[in-house]
Amino acid sequence: MSCGPVGHGTVMELKPGWWNVLSTEGFRLFFPLSAIYVVLWPLLWVLMFDFDLPMAREVPPQLWHAHEMLVGAFGAALIGFLTTAAPEWTDTPPLHGRKLWGLAGLWATGRIVGLFGWDSLGPIGAFADFSWQVLLLCYLFQLSWRQRTDRLIAFIGWLAILLGCVSATQMGFLTGDIVLATKSIHLAGFAYLGLLGLALGRITVPVTNLILDPSEKTSPFRPHPGRLNLAPGLVLVAIAGDIFGLSPAVSGFLLIAAGAAFMDRIAEAFIGRAVFRSEILMLAGASAFAGIGLVLTGCYRLGAPWAETTGLHAAFLGGLGLGVYAVFCIAGKLHTGNALGQSLTVRLGAVALVFSMFARITPDFGFELPGPFHGIAVSLWSLAFLAWIIDFWPSLSRLGNQAVLPTVSPTNKDREPASEASHEPDSRSLRTVRSK
Repeated sequence: MSCGPVGHGTVMELKPGWWNVLSTEGFRLFFPLSAIYVVLWPLLWVLMFDFDLPMAREVPPQLWHAHEMLVGAFGAALIGFLTTAAPEWTDTPPLHGRKLWGLAGLWATGRIVGLFGWDSLGPIGAFADFSWQVLLLCYLFQLSWRQRTDRLIAFIGWLAILLGCVSATQMGFLTGDIVLATKSIHLAGFAYLGLLGLALGRITVPVTNLILDPSEKTSPFRPHPGRLNLAPGLVLVAIAGDIFGLSPAVSGFLLIAAGAAFMDRIAEAFIGRAVFRSEILMLAGASAFAGIGLVLTGCYRLGAPWAETTGLHAAFLGGLGLGVYAVFCIAGKLHTGNALGQSLTVRLGAVALVFSMFARITPDFGFELPGPFHGIAVSLWSLAFLAWIIDFWPSLSRLGNQAVLPTVSPTNKDREPASEASHEPDSRSLRTVRSK
């Protein structure tokens, strides 16, 4: 993903009000929605509901918890990411206005049900979540077909896999098949990791080049082409192994291989002193924790003495959580016309997120923490995303009197070409058309 709108644009007059500004692009609306839900849901789940839900009668609260983190919190992040990146990659105007608010309404309907584990309203929540996923899938397919481009095909495929996994989870909820729901929600988490690996392959290259050469005249960083899709490819193989019922030992080795592919991406961070830039550390950290989590999960299936949820928490809280946080920070800067470079508040938020993951999984290895470790973990987790909201809200909610919607990419005839293997714009396409 190149992280800023590109090219010339069409001027769109905006009425005053932050609610109009939020609907100019997907990231402005859905990143804050995701962050707010990420802050509130774990606190309610642990500190207010004490690992229970007031309306949950048939579905175990733990499954509602996993569902709301993946489909709810990370689902909003996914909508914001794709409705912002896909128009950029296809040189089309972004979704805005009522269409974005319509997606937000469907997403919010599902959250009203999931927030309390409202089993009796499960069909309504399932329909709402199914609807926004289908609409998002159709939107990507429409862009791909209309622009005759293959840049979105991989995301369309992974989104279809996610839709299948989430639908199976909700079918398990509605029919009382808890075994199906449990297996499917785990596969949905792996689908998110596949999407993470795919996104990192498209974000890391332009961001690293922009950091190494802020003038945007060259592309000094060109990763090995084999790393771009190796991690999501092996996650796909691991998902297939689970679906087809391979033995725990075989599926364990497949998960370890996928984890190793994620950790292999850490080598892309070895770019000299610039490795200490917060954006590079967050992107590399997301790959590292996703890989560690998958390896831990695979080792469990091979007989390791920790729970499977230990690896899943490492992969989802550490890998997926830090990856989402990194995208929020990078896109939040570049799409609002600001240069890269994160504030101390945001950097401390990233540190809090990492410590949240460690606070959650270290007791599983016999290291006792002082105080209630679940409370410590969720407090740090919520604090991290609260820091992002506080820091980025002013730039997300203000946009002058008119917005510029990107429609045409700038030419690159006089510039050094980007890496052909990435099939994505290089760092020079990170230009943001700012409001006037």
